[in-house]
Amino acid sequence: MNSFVHKTLVVQLQAGDTDRFSVLAHLSYDTTDPFAVTVVFSHDGRVLARWQLDREMLGDALRRPVGIGDVRMRPESRGMWQELRMEFLGDARPDGGRHHAVVFAWAPAFAAFLRETYEIVRPGREEVHVDDFLADVIAGS
Repeated sequence: MNSFVHKTLVVQLQAGDTDRFSVLAHLSYDTTDPFAVTVVFSHDGRVLARWQLDREMLGDALRRPVGIGDVRMRPESRGMWQELRMEFLGDARPDGGRHHAVVFAWAPAFAAFLRETYEIVRPGREEVHVDDFLADVIAGS
């Protein structure tokens, strides 16, 4: 049984109010952390950002707005094009604001990725081995 899902997608990073440019989003899911999806954004071989997203939240974002903290997502339609809008708030800037990024992805591609994760761990069937986790924490790893 496969315990890992990986997919690389081309997404659009919004610069300013209107300009967008393409970057890669490397999505990964590992059954050792069944609630999380890791997204690494890169451009020209450089990692721009790495985020861990809640898998359930990501699935919900394909249908309705979600998030109130550093990550906010919602579906958007541009004609026949169905997008997932992801807004990320980062560390504080020297001017007192926060780093901010908006990424647009083709929603059906994210849905396909999530379906693959559901094939290996169905929603509601996630397990966390608390004893193993606590042993790792106590051991300092």
